[in-house]
Amino acid sequence: MQPLVLASSSPYRRQILERLGLPFRWQAPGIDESLKPNEAPETLVQRLALAKAKALAPQYPDALIIGSDQVAVLDGEILGKPGSFEPAQKQLLAASGRSVEFFTGLCLLNSGTGSAQVHCEPFRVHFRTLSQSQVSAYLKKEQPYDCAGSFKAEGLGICLFERLEGEDPNALIGLPLIALTDLLHREGVDPLDPSIQPCQP
Repeated sequence: MQPLVLASSSPYRRQILERLGLPFRWQAPGIDESLKPNEAPETLVQRLALAKAKALAPQYPDALIIGSDQVAVLDGEILGKPGSFEPAQKQLLAASGRSVEFFTGLCLLNSGTGSAQVHCEPFRVHFRTLSQSQVSAYLKKEQPYDCAGSFKAEGLGICLFERLEGEDPNALIGLPLIALTDLLHREGVDPLDPSIQPCQP
């Protein structure tokens, strides 16, 4: 199997990818993630996922490189990572009782052949009606300031939701494993292949 490389510094994406049991390396791609004028969220995340994978290709000339990017969208506006308490509080109060769309771009680049598969995974989160005290209590407990949408769905953030709508809940955390497994299969990699040595915890 070609080396597998995750083009991300996100600990959340690393934890998700570890579930497949495949040995992999990871490295931050260091690209410009600025939004282009009038760029649709779906286009943005696919463009950035591809750019992240391509950024590591010179260092890994014969590897399968995974790039991923995610945005949250409310009322057609992209919600950035809050960074601190006040922006996170504003985001969650705006989402209270409403639905937020998440778009996760995924790319699997074979740097040996130059072939790139690019995918966008949509996911919708329906929020409970939340009081300011509930939002504040949540943020102080979990401090999800580096997360799009201001929550950690794999943690206490699940209490913010009324229901989830999508094909792969992993997409909400930043890496859609069902779609990634499909892309890997097209490159001849089966995570269930008994000959593959599992990654070490």
